[in-house]
Amino acid sequence: MGGATKLYGAALYRLRKEDFGELKHHDGISPAWPISYEEMEPYYTKAEQMYQVHGARGEDPTEPPASAPYSFPAVSHEPRIQKLSDDLVRTGYHPFHAPCGIMLNEKNMPFSTCVRCMDCDGFPCVVHAKSDAEVLAVRPALQYSNVTLLTNAHVVKLNTNPTGTAITEVVVNRSGQTETFRGSIVVVSCGAANSAKLLLMSGNDKHPNGLANGSDNVGRNYMYHNSQAVLAISKEPNPTKYQKTLGLNDFYFGMEGFEFPMGNIQMVGKSQGPMYKGEKPLEAGLAPGWTLDHLAVHAVDFWLSTEDLPKADNRITVDGQGTITLSYTPANQVPKQKLYEKLKSMLSSLDMHDHLIPRNLYMKNEISIGGVAHQAGTCRFGTDPKSSVLDTNCKAHELDNLYVVDTSFFPSIGAVNPALTAMANALRVGDHLIARIK
Repeated sequence: MGGATKLYGAALYRLRKEDFGELKHHDGISPAWPISYEEMEPYYTKAEQMYQVHGARGEDPTEPPASAPYSFPAVSHEPRIQKLSDDLVRTGYHPFHAPCGIMLNEKNMPFSTCVRCMDCDGFPCVVHAKSDAEVLAVRPALQYSNVTLLTNAHVVKLNTNPTGTAITEVVVNRSGQTETFRGSIVVVSCGAANSAKLLLMSGNDKHPNGLANGSDNVGRNYMYHNSQAVLAISKEPNPTKYQKTLGLNDFYFGMEGFEFPMGNIQMVGKSQGPMYKGEKPLEAGLAPGWTLDHLAVHAVDFWLSTEDLPKADNRITVDGQGTITLSYTPANQVPKQKLYEKLKSMLSSLDMHDHLIPRNLYMKNEISIGGVAHQAGTCRFGTDPKSSVLDTNCKAHELDNLYVVDTSFFPSIGAVNPALTAMANALRVGDHLIARIK
């Protein structure tokens, strides 16, 4: 349980206020959302509280307005990252403490759930100290008598009434047996790829192209961030355990000489020697393990995200056996490269050559189409049923009781991690459903 949040890095950013409006990018337009940042803001605050986000207001110049401070203090930088932060400030940049979803009590570590280890980003937390959906949403919900969790259950189809206006049955393969469930409201939250798959697999004579697909938008406009993991080699050791504490948005909307948005820079989980053979098998495969371990000790690891743009031909399709095909052509590659080059030039000129990096030693790992952690956009919401799948409450335009509440509702993705926006929107839709049920 917990989906992708079991493995995520728990970087819980709000989209920028400008991300909710139309933005001009190098390769086209990032469309406006049908709701405003102000409508989402109260739910961002609730999500930050629910998921115990640690952060500090006022450090990030692109930070949108907030109605409340973070409920938990920012996670401190370890010495090597504090040095990086100080040097960035000294050279005129605006690093900030990244919003982190971990259950850390630095003032009383013996009683802290989080032990601040390096096996957080990309790993399930074995002590349940990461702010994931299982620990902070599913488990608390199971305390209620009217909540039942089914395990080993795979939803294979949604059936409708004869007129095709409402879902009447949820068909499930449970431990090899077919079971059917009924409810007055059905909420789908399978992730952008699999929510689209389920709708497409549930077609009938009233919905011949798949449920809620009269606009032919189900599965289309697939997005995931143009991401790069960049490894810088420090001449001095970097003994940092929990590295994901620093962010930089100075180039989020561009820079002098380049007027288009470039994106977000943040730290990624501390690299470890065995990881290199998985990420760069050809380059690292012949290296002895001790060499890779030594490299990891000196590594400073960055994650760069540039906004992907929604394109109709970037899409999920599914065949009769349920096999997904993802068709995708990259966009916004120029700002992605600009962001990488800018970071590289900064690291080489921050007066840290004795501390951070020889100028020619970088490892760069492009996140390919298989890196679907930030997938979004296959059931976009909007006000026009001809160009969107869902209305502004994330209810399918064509069905009275079907909601899709995951990142597939995104009409654009911004350049920060999408998790907090998905969490906030789930709370927003939850309020709508409470009002509807009453």
